[in-house]
Amino acid sequence: MSPILPVILSGGSGTRLWPLSREAYPKQFLQLVGNNTMLQATWLRVADVAAQAPIVVANESHRFVAAEQLQQAGTDPTAILLEPVGRNTAPAIGAAALEARRYGEDPLLLVLPSDHLINDIGRFHQAIAQAAAIADAGKLVTFGIQPTAPETGYGYIKAVPGDGPRAIERFVEKPDLETAQAYVASGEYYWNSGMFLFRASRYLQELQRLQPQILAACQNAWESARRDTDFIRLDSEAFSASPSDSIDYAVMEKTADAAVVPLDAGWSDVGSWTALRDVSEQDGDGNAHHGDVIAIDCHNTFAYGERLVAMVGLDDVIVVETDDAVLVGKSERMQEVKDVVARLKADGRSEATWHRKVYRPWGAYDSIDHGERFQVKRITVKPGGTLSLQMHHHRAEHWIVVSGTAEVTRGKEVLLLTENQSTYIPLGVTHRLRNPGKLPLELIEVQSGSYLGEDDIVRFEDTYGRS
Repeated sequence: MSPILPVILSGGSGTRLWPLSREAYPKQFLQLVGNNTMLQATWLRVADVAAQAPIVVANESHRFVAAEQLQQAGTDPTAILLEPVGRNTAPAIGAAALEARRYGEDPLLLVLPSDHLINDIGRFHQAIAQAAAIADAGKLVTFGIQPTAPETGYGYIKAVPGDGPRAIERFVEKPDLETAQAYVASGEYYWNSGMFLFRASRYLQELQRLQPQILAACQNAWESARRDTDFIRLDSEAFSASPSDSIDYAVMEKTADAAVVPLDAGWSDVGSWTALRDVSEQDGDGNAHHGDVIAIDCHNTFAYGERLVAMVGLDDVIVVETDDAVLVGKSERMQEVKDVVARLKADGRSEATWHRKVYRPWGAYDSIDHGERFQVKRITVKPGGTLSLQMHHHRAEHWIVVSGTAEVTRGKEVLLLTENQSTYIPLGVTHRLRNPGKLPLELIEVQSGSYLGEDDIVRFEDTYGRS
């Protein structure tokens, strides 16, 4: 049997779990269930059946966090493909299939979204083995989830009668409640999981036959990609020319070789706060809480708090508290969180995209206070981490070292600062911060000036290839 190569799709924005999940740091990078992030859990649940480390398809802006989290999970990806723009799953998988065939191999691609939950790993592995047997013979296989309720937020798959792996009669769109109830009652329909298994060559053949424009754009973007040690940057102009389409619409609904393997393994796409409540550990009253939460006379609630959250007399309510936003709503209306994000974007508010704490390849910064003409940040630089050589037109900066050692380039000077020492960076002076030590560097930065936006950065050199 052909070896299995996981392809992890990690380009989503996860706005339905706002305010915890945001475009700059979406849900696949969060620890929502258990001790691993969802991206890490995606790899770890298939590591035992994979012949090699995964190919990861990620957003350009998420490249460092994706690489770091997978390294923390014990794997160095075979490749990290960077999408310059989002073009849905069909082109993303096409680029991954081309990369998988780069050296002439033709592995089975196990395509997995990076933000799903599966509780019964043993059953999942059994389903993968069933799928691999028919995928090796040329079938394009998807995994159909045994429905547990008449969900209206999922697409459905109708399989031909029988047991085990079998042909697909049709794919159907997200139904209304009455239709979904009929689907579940019939026993003939499965939820569409968005997970797939097929040989790389078979997917490319069907893409060529059914969607030649997509394949041509993927081929051009992949052949013209910029490759460095860690990342493969697909050519922006070529990839942008691809039609935007899902693998379901582009290939699976049209091919004569589609098959489905039923899967009953405690699957969830964790697509809303209500879904996260349902898969979390609950008390006797149906409450699921994360963090410091006090609940009195509450039933079927979910609370996620970074500070103390107190709830009294609530039923079927979701409360999510972060450093800079609070979400409160009825459980059955949590799909409308996307409308909140749309409003934030329309109003030009940063809370749609950024958390207060922003992760960078060198570490992170947390904007702990701000006002007219000033801003205070807590900055953490990883051992060996280096910020870009830069300057600002509109602000000066004071740096105070809290712990660790800071190597500061200030104009033509190079300073070495330790705990309780500080320095001043005047407006317009070229500067750089580096952690030469073996422990994290913690410092407080006080900015002052007429404009304090992150776009007031002129970079001259950058270790991480940022412009």
